[in-house]
Order: sequence, then structure tokens, then C-alpha cells
Amino acid sequence: MSLNTTLLTPVLAALVLAGCATLPQIDASALPAAPAAYREHDARWMRADTAAVPPRADWWALFDDPLLDQLEQQAAEHNNALQTAAANLARARAVARITDADRAPQIGVGAQLSREGGPLADAAGTAGTLGRASASFAYEVDLFGRLSEASRAARLDVDAQASLLDDARLLVQGAVAETYLAIRALDEERRVVRDTVGAYQNTLLLSRQRLEAGDISELDVARVETELAVNESDALALDRRRAVLEHSLAVLVGQAASDFTLAPGDWQATLPSIPAGLPSALLSQRPDVLAAQRAVLAAQARVGVAQAAWFPNIALTADAGYASTDLGDLFKWSTRAWGIGALMSLPIFDGGRRDAAVQGAQATLDAALSQYREQALIAFRDVEDQLASLRLLAEQSDAQSRAVSSASRAMTLSAHRYENGLVSQLDLLDARRSELASRRVALQVKAARYQSTVALVRALGGRWASAGSATDGAGATRLQ
Repeated sequence: MSLNTTLLTPVLAALVLAGCATLPQIDASALPAAPAAYREHDARWMRADTAAVPPRADWWALFDDPLLDQLEQQAAEHNNALQTAAANLARARAVARITDADRAPQIGVGAQLSREGGPLADAAGTAGTLGRASASFAYEVDLFGRLSEASRAARLDVDAQASLLDDARLLVQGAVAETYLAIRALDEERRVVRDTVGAYQNTLLLSRQRLEAGDISELDVARVETELAVNESDALALDRRRAVLEHSLAVLVGQAASDFTLAPGDWQATLPSIPAGLPSALLSQRPDVLAAQRAVLAAQARVGVAQAAWFPNIALTADAGYASTDLGDLFKWSTRAWGIGALMSLPIFDGGRRDAAVQGAQATLDAALSQYREQALIAFRDVEDQLASLRLLAEQSDAQSRAVSSASRAMTLSAHRYENGLVSQLDLLDARRSELASRRVALQVKAARYQSTVALVRALGGRWASAGSATDGAGATRLQ
């Protein structure tokens, strides 16, 4: 047998073994499929599989509120959760570069100067000096895909972290919008309650004057005082809720709560129209779903890495340099030395380590698949939740509008009849209480519609066209 054949025999044997290394297949039937249609929809919400998935845009611009735009920009620049997610992405990229470096040739240089006895000693037994200068080369032949699969897994980790960064960004954007809109809703509700407090204060002043004139009893005054105190308490409770939300908004935009102030203002945000024909394919573009997909593929690749541990490692090495006991002769041609080699290593017995590694990688893949299924189901649920909420809230808003109109009419009639002595003070107070409750519920329903709209955009992965960038003839927002 020739020298070349002798060197190639282990390589040929390893190539035969490599045929046994196959990545585990993922059963597509075990993964959740996109629904044929959204269960909670009206005539506009039909499945549109052929619709192009639009890029993520500044979806909060749909609400047409400049202050909200400003807060979103501050959060994008200063939110700490986003900075943490960005750092995790940078770390994943560094790990991927390290992993890729294992596939490249390793080249190095070295120098050594040593004082040695024994064969280098002179006749008098004095130790000799040995100088060395060399260059080395090493390269692992990736016949079985161990290094390539490790690199692929690392790159998928990068993709997963990028998706998690997108998910964190979407969560922060949604939280800023929800918190800001909740504050504006409270500002409106506080204004209604404060107006009612003012009305009761005027009523109390008038009641005390009538008491002094002997027109009413002290009981009537006590009733007005009770209603005034109850509404003052409600107003303070709203103040407390607003302060807590303002502090939460400060954290979202990366500021200390002590240094952040959002002045009370009017509720100017516009409630966006729901785009027609949103495709179920949007759900597969949600950042959290994408991250789960990348995790599955990375786990699959790492099963291949674990399987490749059963096959030999083959490395090519080379080194060349100079060695001399006389430093003056160190770089002379006569002191040169070189060598090349090929190394194959294969563990025979490892106490079950490699088998356990394959089992562990497979278990990680199974867990990643379960997590992906769970994430996809959550995505479907989130959309259905918000579609149901928006549909029912729209109906509730119509009903509540009728309630406010009736309560206001009843309040006007009660006040007129009370002034003419046709109804008691209890009837007047009850009518006013009913009107206030109806107005507050109407505001709360309106706020819930805004919150559900934000939640729907988040559920769809933030892929909603910007306001004004794509509208139909009626001005309704639609997908790009």
C-alpha cells in the first residue's frame, strides 16, 4: 500500500460514517396552522393569504398625536429594556463570529529563548542556549458538518436575538401608547368629575342659603354634602391613578419619575380604522413567533453538532521555523526546520457522554418546538381577543352613548321640575348621579377601544401602515 493510500484510508472510512449523520426532521403537521379565517370578524375581516406583509412602520402615528410621537421617540432612544435587548443581540453576534472563527485556518508565530542542560551543554558541563522562531498553521477539516452546523446555530441565535429586540421594541412602543392614552383618558374623566364637584359645591352653597331661609331641612343639606364628598374622593382616586401611570411612563421613556412631568391635556388622539382583509400571514411575522422559529432551527442544528461528535476529528497541521544554539545563526538557512501532518482522533469510550449529549440536544429541540407551538397559539389568541374586544366595545359604545343622552335628558328634566317643586331633592341627586356614572362609563369604554386598538397592532406584530401613507378614497387606514 502506498503512502497516499495509507493516509487516505481513515478519511475514506470517516466519509462512510458521515452518511449516518442526519438532522432530525420537524413534523410540519405537529405545528399549528394558520386559521382559515378569524373567528371574531365582521365582513371586512376575511383571510387574505395573498396579501403582501407590509414592513413595520411607526404605527402609533395612526393616532395622530404629536406628543405621543415625541414620547415614542424618547423611548426608542432611552428605554433600558431596549438597550438590554440590543446588548444581547451584540453578544450573540460576537459569539457567532467566535464560532465562525473555528472554521477558518489558525495561523500563528512564536519565538522562544531557553537555557538548557543535557545535550546542549558544552564539554565543561555549562548549560547551552537554544533559540527558536517558528510559524504554525492548523485547520480542522469539517467533513461531518460539526463546525458548519455550529456556525448555523450561532447565526440562528443572532436572528432570534434580533427578533427578540424587535419584540422588545414593539412591547415598549405598545406600553408607551397604552400608558399615554390611559393618562389622557383619565384627564378627561377627571375633568368630568371635577366639573361635577363644582356643580355640587354650587348646589351645597344654594342649599345652605335655603336652609337659613327655612325652605329645606338640614337633611337635604347633608345629602348634598355626602354627594360632594363622594365625588371629591373619586377625583382624588383618579389623581392617584394618573400619578402612578405618569411614573410608569417616565420609566418607559428612560427618565426618573421625579424629573418627568406630563401636563394634563385634551384627549386629541384619533381612533384608527381597522384595516380590511388583514392576512393571517401577519401572525407568522410577529417578532416573538419569529424568535421561536429561529430557536427551533438552532436547536435542530445543535442536534447535528452533537451527532457529529461520534465521528473522527481530522486536522491538518504545518509548522516551519528556525532553531539554533547560537543566536547569530538563528535565521541561517542551515538552521531551518519544518513539518506537516494530518491528525485524526476518535474517542472509543467516553462513559456515554456523546450519547447523552445527543439526547440532551434532542430534548432541547423538543422543548423549542413546544415553545414555538405555544407562541403561535398565543399569537392567534391575541388577535381573536382584540377583534372580539373591538367588536363588542363598538357595540357597547353605541349603547352607552344612548345611556348618556337619556341620563342628560333626565338630569335636565329633573332640575327643571325640582326648581318648580315638582320632584324632591332625592330625585335630582339621583338624576345627577346617574348622568355622571353614564358619562364616566362612556369615557372608560372609549379608553378601552383605544387600548384594544393598540393591543391589536401589537398582536399583529406592528405591521400596520402609517396614517396618511395608505388610505382609500374615504380616508380609512389600510394595509400597504
